Amino acid sequence: MSAKLRVILREQIRKLPLPSGIPETVEDLKNIVQETFAIEEDFSLQFQDQEFYGQFFTLLKTCDIKDKDTIKVVPAEPVILESFDSSGADLSEDVGSTASSDTIILSSPRSTSSLRTVSWPAQFEVPTFAFDTELVLQAANEVYQKDGTLLNNPSVKSDILEKLAESIFFYTAYPSQAQREQVAVALIMKHPCLKDPVSFNGLYGWHNSLKYKMGNYRAKVKHLGLPELQVNTLKRKSAADSTPAKNVKKAKKSEVNYLPPPPQGESLESLEQVRVELLYEFKKRDNDSVINDKMATTFSLRRTDVILNKPPVIDFRARWPALFALSQVEEEFRRITLKPLQSTFLGKLDQYTPQLLSLFRRKGGAVGRKLDETLDMLNKDNSIESRREAVVRGLILYLGEKPEGFIKVYQIFDNDDAAAFQEAISTMVLNIFMVSKAKDEGLDNQIGIAIEGEEVLFGISDVAHACAFLIGLTYALELSYPKKLKYTFEVFQKIFLELEDVNLKMSSKVHDLKVMLHA
Repeated sequence: MSAKLRVILREQIRKLPLPSGIPETVEDLKNIVQETFAIEEDFSLQFQDQEFYGQFFTLLKTCDIKDKDTIKVVPAEPVILESFDSSGADLSEDVGSTASSDTIILSSPRSTSSLRTVSWPAQFEVPTFAFDTELVLQAANEVYQKDGTLLNNPSVKSDILEKLAESIFFYTAYPSQAQREQVAVALIMKHPCLKDPVSFNGLYGWHNSLKYKMGNYRAKVKHLGLPELQVNTLKRKSAADSTPAKNVKKAKKSEVNYLPPPPQGESLESLEQVRVELLYEFKKRDNDSVINDKMATTFSLRRTDVILNKPPVIDFRARWPALFALSQVEEEFRRITLKPLQSTFLGKLDQYTPQLLSLFRRKGGAVGRKLDETLDMLNKDNSIESRREAVVRGLILYLGEKPEGFIKVYQIFDNDDAAAFQEAISTMVLNIFMVSKAKDEGLDNQIGIAIEGEEVLFGISDVAHACAFLIGLTYALELSYPKKLKYTFEVFQKIFLELEDVNLKMSSKVHDLKVMLHA
């Protein structure tokens, strides 16, 4: 039965239609209010009680309101950040009390760093809930095992959602649909009495509740000034993007540390001073240790530059020249994803080489003929570097894309060729280039990377390493993949680096390739 409520906001009085009637729980009603009126901050609800001449009282149960009643949205008080020290003290009492207090604890006893230190787990571990909630669940699970009766307790659901939100936020502020489903599955497997009675698999209600709960939780903790949340507040958006769900800046390619806060005791202003110091340190020889320390310290400032300011590569390189050293591309990728770049990429490339070569040789038609020509290079040089290059070139062809548009080859005989090469660099958007001089015939090619018309890396040993460094730069510089090579880069990311897009399913072409590689 449908219903309507009169809602008092800060500066407006609005009508709230409820086609399915008044929700069973206050939490569900809050979710609807938050989504309908695009409320970003945390809040509570009050209702107008006619028994007390229209005075407002805190809404604890939705049975206290009926169709056409009045409710008021009351913003919550600002929350306080509490951080942990590294003393290893028992924090169980503090953690257990968060569900009933206004203090939000973001840190974990596992780390005092401002960065996340673990990526999303393969198996989500359901946390331990409040003591009374655990007792209720234990009894309800026993009843469910006997006769299949499901638990219907709104207060227990509220505690469960709060604790799950805390656990999810430890890994990511913006869980994907697949991640929320994973949490729901883990919850139902551990506590089958919590199955949703409406959906066929018992998950939909929890999946939907987690979606809204994470929105509430982000609203609660955004007052702490976390950059990954502040960047998506309405006041930070342009007029064209002034809706909560539009142009949300968040991790999309399994970035663990997408937009982290400054280290404890630092600010963007103090980090800017470190950045200036870094410019001088970068000019010194044999100074890798100092450079790496300062690059790690200024990581949050660099991510702020990349994501909020989106400078051209030439300007970003002037501000952060140390990032464009091979070793720092590797380190930056590790800071963002927690994965080693070169060893992961090359390890998977080598692992799948036999299967890929087999697929290439079985391919027929025009693509098959081009693949045969590409693999002929192995007859001249069967070194591991040559084999990797042949596989990369073959992979691009196999996926229906053009390697010559990605890997550019040049030979320089004279000054005119040198000038033409520099002119070609200025037209490259996201490319690997190989250049050799005629007088150096017989020596290895010099390999580099060009982005936005600028040579950003040079002196790379081979094409496979260049591919890995290029994918690392796309993460470090927040770059989109070239449309004409979207399948190639998808394989680089999702198969060779095993980094999924959290909100984008694997394309059918790449999925089919993955299945064949694991057959």
